[in-house]
Amino acid sequence: MKSLDVKWGILSSSPPTACGIATFTTALGKALVRRGENVSLVRILEGGDLPATTPFAVASELRAGDSASIERSSWALNRCDVALIQHEFGLYGGADGDEVVAVMARLKVPVMSILHTILPDPTEHQRTVLNRVLELSTCVVVMTSAAEATLRRRYHVGDTWVRVIPHGAALGQVNRSPLVGESPVLLTWGLIGPGKGIEWVIDAMSYLRDLTPRPRYIVAGRTHPKVLAYEGDVYRQQLECRVQENGVGDMVFFDNNYRKLASLNELIASVAVVILPYDSPDQATSGVLVDAIAAGRPVIATSFPHSLEMLSSGAGIVVEHRNPRAISTAIRKIITHTELAESMAAEARRIAPSLSWDGVALQYVDLAREILATATLRVSA
Repeated sequence: MKSLDVKWGILSSSPPTACGIATFTTALGKALVRRGENVSLVRILEGGDLPATTPFAVASELRAGDSASIERSSWALNRCDVALIQHEFGLYGGADGDEVVAVMARLKVPVMSILHTILPDPTEHQRTVLNRVLELSTCVVVMTSAAEATLRRRYHVGDTWVRVIPHGAALGQVNRSPLVGESPVLLTWGLIGPGKGIEWVIDAMSYLRDLTPRPRYIVAGRTHPKVLAYEGDVYRQQLECRVQENGVGDMVFFDNNYRKLASLNELIASVAVVILPYDSPDQATSGVLVDAIAAGRPVIATSFPHSLEMLSSGAGIVVEHRNPRAISTAIRKIITHTELAESMAAEARRIAPSLSWDGVALQYVDLAREILATATLRVSA
């Protein structure tokens, strides 16, 4: 079967919704289209979402708690050759997003599910939901070997295929200028909310005031819209207070603007170190981590499965969670030792080509063709 013959129906959120999965779907979908694939979208909506700005045809919309939209979404996906389900517990309606099961149970085409979160210690209901997703999938995709190990250890995989395909990244022109300059810039970016661990980096900056010149830490990104809706901007305000308490107002800066991809890539390429100080040890994948590697930047990250896997060959330093001293030591080590910084950047550049969205999309295409070929053989038999 030629790849041109494959029609993909993707169930996902989409821009302008501020959501990492929406960004993931757009990047993967564009890469599939570049390979000649036919992509349509069944868009997951929240109450006040604006009209879609996705480059793909929107075949239907799924609204939480709307049984009619479940029927329409299933019908639209069944008109495709492969249904690609983006799975995240908080993405769908119902307890732990269990409304996705109602959509999947109605599908008659092969189903490929991308699992963005695999909890090692789920609640009983979370385990039930993901086990049902596994049961209703022809194949599931995880993004790291650690995620696959957790999936097989904690959930019932059964006969469902499991494939590891990495998170993709846009490969741009990497800035290869010296990483240690007049005032080294440290960067954390993404949607902001509790659990991001930014407070620990702010605390760490107080241990670096003896450096000349002092490093600057930029926190780039808006508050996550769901956090803003439920809690307001409390977390950001707490961070701003923490800056004052630590006396690092000249070292920590908040960039609350939404940056388009080109502007964000330019910012990433200009910094000395990217910092991922996440609180959770269970984070299976991180698009920010992949983008930092793709930009050839040294990374400091707390110890979660994706960071342990991606940084094991020397592209960065893994530190303990909630440990400002460990973070400050890692920062000092990188920005005061040029050779170490350059070796980390070089390793990031070596890894980067394997993470390109075009290469990742090819793996999805090959997997879809394998699934469809197997389905055809079963029908013929």
